Amino acid sequence: MNDLATYFETIAGTGVLSTADESGIVDAAVFARPHMLEGGTVAFIMPDHVTHRNLQENPHAVYLFIEEHASDSKEWHGTRLYLTKIHEEKDTERLYAMRRRTSEKDRESRFLVVFRVDRARPLVGGDLDA
Repeated sequence: MNDLATYFETIAGTGVLSTADESGIVDAAVFARPHMLEGGTVAFIMPDHVTHRNLQENPHAVYLFIEEHASDSKEWHGTRLYLTKIHEEKDTERLYAMRRRTSEKDRESRFLVVFRVDRARPLVGGDLDA
């Protein structure tokens, strides 16, 4: 996946961000497409729920993105991003400028969590070293 910014701007789908705590207990949560930042980093906006708390203990995550209509055919399409948290910020102007949607219940604090993309693989198959 050479141009992740173009990919995530043009392809609709469903994403799942998986994290684990320091004991290895895994959690998975539905997340929107990542925000693409400078230097090829990606960011997600999140409240202080299980995913965010896991990232305080273990900086590694996997984002699995299934392209819309992929299940309509015999082939599944999408990508897996292997990520390492490198930075986070709480309730910043940049975070609120990036938000795609808001609602009345969105009054709790939010975190902009920035990740380095360690590798990207297709949704199905692909070499481990890709």
